[in-house]
Amino acid sequence: MTLVTCGEKGIFAAEFPDMTEQMTRSQELLARRKSAIPNGVGLFNNATAVKAEGATITDADGNELIDFAGGIGVVNAGHCPPPVVKAIQEQAEKFLHVSFNVASYEPYIALCEKLNGLMPHGTPAKTLLVSTGAEAVENAIKIARQATGRQGVLCFTDAFHGRTMMAMTLTSKVGYKPGCGPFAPEVYRTQFPNFFHYGAGRSEAEFVKSELHRLEELSHNLVDPKQLACVIIELVQGEGGFNVAPKAYVEGLRNWCDKHGILLIFDEIQAGFGRTGAWSAYSHFGVLPDLSTWAKSLGSGLPIAAVMGKAEIMDKAGPSSIGGTYIGSPLSCVAALATIKYMEEIDINAKGRHVGEVVRKRFEKMKAKHDCIGDVRGLGAMLAMEFNTGRDPLKPDADTCTKLMNACAKRGLVVITAGTDKNVIRILSPLVISDELLNKGLDIMEEELDKICAA
Repeated sequence: MTLVTCGEKGIFAAEFPDMTEQMTRSQELLARRKSAIPNGVGLFNNATAVKAEGATITDADGNELIDFAGGIGVVNAGHCPPPVVKAIQEQAEKFLHVSFNVASYEPYIALCEKLNGLMPHGTPAKTLLVSTGAEAVENAIKIARQATGRQGVLCFTDAFHGRTMMAMTLTSKVGYKPGCGPFAPEVYRTQFPNFFHYGAGRSEAEFVKSELHRLEELSHNLVDPKQLACVIIELVQGEGGFNVAPKAYVEGLRNWCDKHGILLIFDEIQAGFGRTGAWSAYSHFGVLPDLSTWAKSLGSGLPIAAVMGKAEIMDKAGPSSIGGTYIGSPLSCVAALATIKYMEEIDINAKGRHVGEVVRKRFEKMKAKHDCIGDVRGLGAMLAMEFNTGRDPLKPDADTCTKLMNACAKRGLVVITAGTDKNVIRILSPLVISDELLNKGLDIMEEELDKICAA
């Protein structure tokens, strides 16, 4: 199978009308996409899809692709889990929408009850359901501001929190927001504790001590902590390149927030529901948040997200100040309930740990062979390898990374990149993937990297 990249001759009928009959169905679909869809909608991979099941996607030409992208971390439980499909079908026969603001329905309440019990926040918790991760972030910030009476928000370099205006302001990567300002006010940014990039030969303990001192310096050169409503952080950065915050730093950040009366928000949108080998990333750190945001694999692909938090904080939000028309679609609620039940039955967290062990072992093998791989990192099955020139963390190698992604695509393996410099390959395969399929995908990746490095 050959996947043709967007710039190759022959893919777009509008540009090459004489070649229309030679185009594959996938190429025709991509040509229609270019004609009908704005260029600003991201195109991370040139795959197409007409069917998906488990850990595979069938493209428009009938080719079966191995899925290492997982809908950008959305299908931890696999594509179309049968219990989830059945739950959606049964709910669709009852009602599709009434709006939870207008008529309360049991699936919404049951899902919130389930999440409140599954994700501890140290005290009784409450949950708000919305449709997307960006919405969850927006609402979490509103709740934090109302609960504290403050406006300031502190976020981090390499963060990604969404593309709505507040979420985009919090998102670090400049390339994701060209010409979109002015951005939300009272947002401040500090350096994420990226040990690989900024360790500079120090021990992790020395590095963390320095980074926590940076927090103390904020009060002198960035913002008065008494003006901060919250700090929002991804414990394992998603789009930023699967950078993992050191445990001691997270502990120190919790103490710093407590010292200044600042709420701590963990963005678990990409890391949750088995991806790190646990229900939450924060369970690995022994630190509880005040608020947290969730989405992606919660609904197996149906749009649903959640803001969770300590009940006394969640209840500080004024009437009708949070939520929206589509807060917890009944279809999405039953899909999420069925997804969580299915995840519990198959022990999704054990599967996440197993997939992570297999991938890490293979990535470390590739790193030992090729000095273009500067780092292998992640948590559980949220794993990535970063490409650098001569393993220098300050010299990103996006070229090798892109070549590898495209070479894998030509062999039917769907992978996507990450990182501010697009020099990170990340693995977000469904956690239900078989060992045979997982190793087949890793074989393709290793073989293609060998060819690229030998050229």
